[in-house]
Amino acid sequence: MSESVLIDQAICLPAQEVEALIQGRTIAIIARMFIDPGRQFALCPTNYSTLPLPLERYYNANLKQIAVNNAVKINSERVLIKVWAKCELCQVLDDTETLDILSKSTIWSTEALKEILLQHHYIFLAYLRVYELDELIEVSITSTSQFIPLSQSTTVIESKPVINDRTFAQRKRQLEKLEPPLHPELEELQSAIASLTISQPAVKQLDDDIKIFLGWSNDKPKNSLDLDLPWIHKIAEVGNSSDGHTFEKLVRRGLLKLGFTGSGLNPDATGGAGGMDFYAEQPYPIVGECKATKTEKVPDGTPAQLLKIGMNHLGKFQYDNSIKLIVAAGELNFYASRTATENQMNVISPETLQKLVELQAHYKNSINLLELKQCLQQAPFGLAEDKINTYIDKVEQSIRLRSHIIQLVKKHLEKTGDINVGVDALHVAYIYDSPPESLKNKDLYEIMIELSSPLTGYLGRIKGSDWKSDRFYFLRDLPIN
Repeated sequence: MSESVLIDQAICLPAQEVEALIQGRTIAIIARMFIDPGRQFALCPTNYSTLPLPLERYYNANLKQIAVNNAVKINSERVLIKVWAKCELCQVLDDTETLDILSKSTIWSTEALKEILLQHHYIFLAYLRVYELDELIEVSITSTSQFIPLSQSTTVIESKPVINDRTFAQRKRQLEKLEPPLHPELEELQSAIASLTISQPAVKQLDDDIKIFLGWSNDKPKNSLDLDLPWIHKIAEVGNSSDGHTFEKLVRRGLLKLGFTGSGLNPDATGGAGGMDFYAEQPYPIVGECKATKTEKVPDGTPAQLLKIGMNHLGKFQYDNSIKLIVAAGELNFYASRTATENQMNVISPETLQKLVELQAHYKNSINLLELKQCLQQAPFGLAEDKINTYIDKVEQSIRLRSHIIQLVKKHLEKTGDINVGVDALHVAYIYDSPPESLKNKDLYEIMIELSSPLTGYLGRIKGSDWKSDRFYFLRDLPIN
């Protein structure tokens, strides 16, 4: 349990630096004097007119947007404090040769660091562990001192760190050793999209993901509700009704959501090209029919229509090389089943299509369309419910396995106190942790490489001389719905 701490003072910092600390973009400040490790204080944002350079030259490019936004926010002597901090380390720097590397690892430009060193001969670089306050503190700024007293002492606890223990320890070590940032290109991307997050929800989701991956956020990841889920949840309901036109549109939207593209997937069209209910060209051709029904059996006319219209519109060669799919509610009669089976057509229910699309919505890109193609190309044909549901089970098992490995890395590092782990040590831990399936070292390594990709960002990776010397660390959870 976290111990309570009494703070009675605040350190005054430029508002943009406080915001950078709150966002987790940085863990360090430049103080006017040496700060004893262990000292605790609130962080008070101010408008500093005494900076040695203009804002656009004082900060790195990835902080300029914050600098511009916050330059106009503090326009009163009374301000609100959101966070407090504990000094973990204070370094005294006087080496001009390291300033370029220090700039890459912090928020200040090399020019600013040189100017500070020129004026004061030393740079006091304080490492701060920042925590959120349960209640905001209002202060009146009547002094130009860096530390100001609070009107009333406040009791706080270390329960809401801006970034988690392991990420802070890793970033502190990197800064101490003046190691360059691991993903400067992602920092640049985050800076470029920052101004779009308010108006565009999809951009905000990407922004949040990048911040979590970079260790700038301590938010626990959750599978945020996909905005398409309301219509996805209607696929089975409409498929089991008499509203055939709406069902066709939902099926096309579902195929688009899975990643298919093509001229015959317009979700707003009232009829398919050449009479086909849907047709996709990429990543491979797939042609099909939809049949919504309340009660009656699916007649032979449905697969027969797919065969006739597909042949007439696509030609024999293109039709033969296309995946044939029928999405139909209700049981197929004998002749419909025979026609579908003999002509290598796959028949699935609206419920099964909905399951596929829901999985894609909850776990983006979890449906591998090339693997799905292999499934659809294999016998048995006709009623294909079992083989598609087997594929869905395989995908869900793959997701559970990855979630298990991520949690294993997290628990192993918490147990050992290490900041990263190699594949051999983790494989031993995996064997004794009730693994969902058996994996060899190289299999485990390949999954960890996948999970540490910048496009996934569940684990971080420190590249070694070969695959066995690579080191991995935890970044974020993979929640299971």
